[in-house]
This record gives sequence, structure tokens and C-alpha cells, in this order.
Amino acid sequence: MSIELPNGAAAWRARARRLAERDVLPIAEEIDRTDRVPDPVVRALREAGLFGLGIPRSWDGSGGDARSISAVLEELARGSAAVAVLLAVHLSVCAAPILEWGSDAQREKYLRPLARGDGIGAFALTEPGAGSDAGSLTTRYVSEPSGYRLRGTKMFTSNGVSAGAILVFATRDPALGHGGISAFVVPPGTSGFSVSQRLDKLGLRGSETTELVLDGVPVAPDGLLGPEGSGLKIALSALAGGRVGIASCALGVAQAAFDEMLRTVRRADEPWKRTLVARSFIDLASARALVDRAAERKDAGAAFVTEASAAKLVASRAAVSIASSGVDVAGPEGVRAGGVAERLLRDARVFPIVEGTTEIQELILGRNLLEPGRFPNS
Repeated sequence: MSIELPNGAAAWRARARRLAERDVLPIAEEIDRTDRVPDPVVRALREAGLFGLGIPRSWDGSGGDARSISAVLEELARGSAAVAVLLAVHLSVCAAPILEWGSDAQREKYLRPLARGDGIGAFALTEPGAGSDAGSLTTRYVSEPSGYRLRGTKMFTSNGVSAGAILVFATRDPALGHGGISAFVVPPGTSGFSVSQRLDKLGLRGSETTELVLDGVPVAPDGLLGPEGSGLKIALSALAGGRVGIASCALGVAQAAFDEMLRTVRRADEPWKRTLVARSFIDLASARALVDRAAERKDAGAAFVTEASAAKLVASRAAVSIASSGVDVAGPEGVRAGGVAERLLRDARVFPIVEGTTEIQELILGRNLLEPGRFPNS
């Protein structure tokens, strides 16, 4: 199917806004009551060319840059954060690493279908006992004549059920530390692969979140992404880029909460409500400036890790603060289950945790500001 694609971030934003208003926002409450994004919404994303954003057209992608991706994710998140996170994970921490680290044969096999939206991408790094300290993971791999074999458990894997390709990180030997970790592209349905549970959550309920079991999963030689031992470098690079996307999702939730607040607060309301509107506007504008800055630096090919961490931290905080204020000004209606303000607050509260907690972002910022240039990709 031939898709007419827009040029520039403003055009992509307009396309995503139309899609969100037509296909996402009307069923936002329905999405919140499920544990996966409905098929018609996934189909709309595919038909709009959004699964190929940031991927060259030579690989069946849609082109577009970091600012285009940021704009699209923000607009989708204004309708449903779960929909935006599905796309953010697909683009930032699955398709992008394959584009950057894969061979042409791997791009042909794995990236081209992802770009067309024939499959959704997933990223499996976190484990029951390994979260912020990615270097402590215990999922093991061994080499064998036919390739590799993986064994372990992955936790909180977004898109884990619907994925067409999952980027999985495993270590040859935990005693090797960071240098023992490698990255593998694993197609679901492979022998030994199973989804052991789908996890319910406070917010982002429509985002598929899973526990995966790898019970001797065989991986062909071409499933190894990058050189052996480069897995942590690939993961940290992907997460750095992914933080721009997640910050954009948080910004969309913050904008939606601010819009709902403006709808709720009337001119004649108490002064404290108008004060919350003013404070929320400042938080929103600050977050937007940092998200835009991070995306611009990424597009320019400049170091952007510091800006990405700052954007993720501030946009997450803004989403929580503005959504919380939105519940306050809405009064009893704000705490009603199923209400817009309540849903936005639950969704917002997830963002300070996913793709690097607030505390991790603060550590990254302190380290990079004191030792600039020493840690360019993490």
C-alpha cells in the first residue's frame, strides 16, 4: 500500500493530531479499561505511516527526524498515553537500534517489516532482579554450532504479546560484568519463548506490559545485533534516544491535563484555582522547551544525552504536577473513577519511573555536567 507522507515536524504533528482526534480520543476510556491497544488503532497508525517514522524510505520507512517523532508522540499522548508509548517503544528502543547497529541483511529481515508496521517492536532489558542497574542482568546465552540459546526471565516488557520482534539482552557470564552482555533480535513464537503474565498497572493500562520467559530460546547467528559484548552499549544508546520519545509522551499527557484544567476552571472561580493554572502553564512551557531542545540536538547530530535526561525528568514531573492540580480544581468530579482528570493522573504517575527513574536521570545529569563528554551514550 502506497502512503502519501508529509514533510517536516509540523506536517507530521498535524497528521498525528487528526488521527488522535478521529481514532484515539473517542475511545480513550475504552483503551484505559483494556491491557492492549485495540487493533483498529494499530491499523490507523500503520496506515498513517507512523510505524516507519525515523526510518529511511530505502528500508520502507517514512523518513522524518527526532522532532517529527516527538511531535507525533505528543499528539498521540494527548489522546491516549498507552497508544503513544506503544509507538515510542517500537520506534526508539527496537527499530532505531536495528537501524543503527544492524547489518543490511538484518535490516532487510527485521527492520523492513517493522517500518511497514507488519510487526510491532519490543525491548526486553529489565528483569525481576535487574532494573536501573542494567549491568546486573542474569538472562544467559550460550553459543552453539547453530547460533545461540537464551535462558532467563524479562519483566515489564512493553508490546511483549503483540511484538513482531523483541530486542533481548543477555549475558554470556555475569562474572564478565558489562562486557559479557550482548543484544539479540528474537521473533516471538520461537521455541521456548512464552509470555508468562500480562501485568496490570496503575496507569498506561492500555499499554501491553508483560513478563517473558526464555526457556532455551534458539537464536540464529544473524539474530546477534552488533558485536558480542556490545549489548550494554546498544541498550544505553537506545535508552538515551528513547528518553526523548518518552519525554514527548509525558509532555502530551501534561498538555492534555492542562487543556482539561482550562476546561474545568471558570473565570469566576476561586483565586487558588487560577494560581494553579498559572503554575501549570510554567511547568508545561518549561517541559516543552527541554523536549524541543533534546530533539533538536539529536537531529543536529550533537551530544544530547544530558538534554534527553533533563527533558524526561522535567516533562515527567510536569505531567504529574499538572494532572494532580487538574484533579484538585475539578473537585469531587476529579477523583471519579473513569473521569478524564483521574485517568490523566494515573497515566502521568507512570512516567517518572519508566525508561529510567527520576533518580537515575538526576544521577546522569550530575555525572554529565561534572564530567562533560566522558559518557556520550548513557
